[in-house]
Amino acid sequence: MKKYPLRRALLAGAIALSVSGAMTAVPAQAQFGFGGIVYDPTNYASNVLQAARALQQINNQIQQIQNQATSLINEAKNLASLPVSTLSTLQNQVNQTRQLLSQAQRIAYDVQSIQQAFEGRYKGSALTGDHAQMVANANARWEDSVGALEDALRVQAGVVGNIDGARASIDTLVGASQSASGALQAAQAGNQLLALQSQQLADLTAAVAAQGRAQALESARNAAIEAEARERFRRFRGKN
Repeated sequence: MKKYPLRRALLAGAIALSVSGAMTAVPAQAQFGFGGIVYDPTNYASNVLQAARALQQINNQIQQIQNQATSLINEAKNLASLPVSTLSTLQNQVNQTRQLLSQAQRIAYDVQSIQQAFEGRYKGSALTGDHAQMVANANARWEDSVGALEDALRVQAGVVGNIDGARASIDTLVGASQSASGALQAAQAGNQLLALQSQQLADLTAAVAAQGRAQALESARNAAIEAEARERFRRFRGKN
């Protein structure tokens, strides 16, 4: 009967030693398991940190791609051409004004033509011929003046007619400049506005030239009338 308590004590000690050995064989950081799978907190934290870093790198790459795409879009806008153009309208207006100038009556805008006309009707022997010649030259000079005045009015009418077209072009170009999507479109709109200004200056020059031509011919006609009057008076005194 005394053997049983001893055997029980030895059995309890063996079980305690086996449990203690099993406990020491498992690392301190892997003491929890579910269904035979060991949970390692240290490895888990390291994996989470690596995943976070990888995700951050991916986000950085996405941001770089977005920045590059934005830069390319801006470059494309800067290189985009202006969708409107008033060049053909300006060229037509300039051509119309040039055509009006080329239709100058009798004395054209040409140095040789002017010189020949003045030699034949405004000075020298043209003012000292016989009565019939003097009358013919006086009529020719009157026709020169009337034609020049008519030409000046036609050119002025053409210039005034171009005002409406210029106003429409200004509205179009200013609107295009304000809505320009890039530097190139803004520059092209500015260039077309400068072209419009040049066309308006050309119209102004043409109007001034036509008016000046008419005034010059009228002044020359008045001077010729005075010269003829002196010649007639000289002849009248000579006959007396």
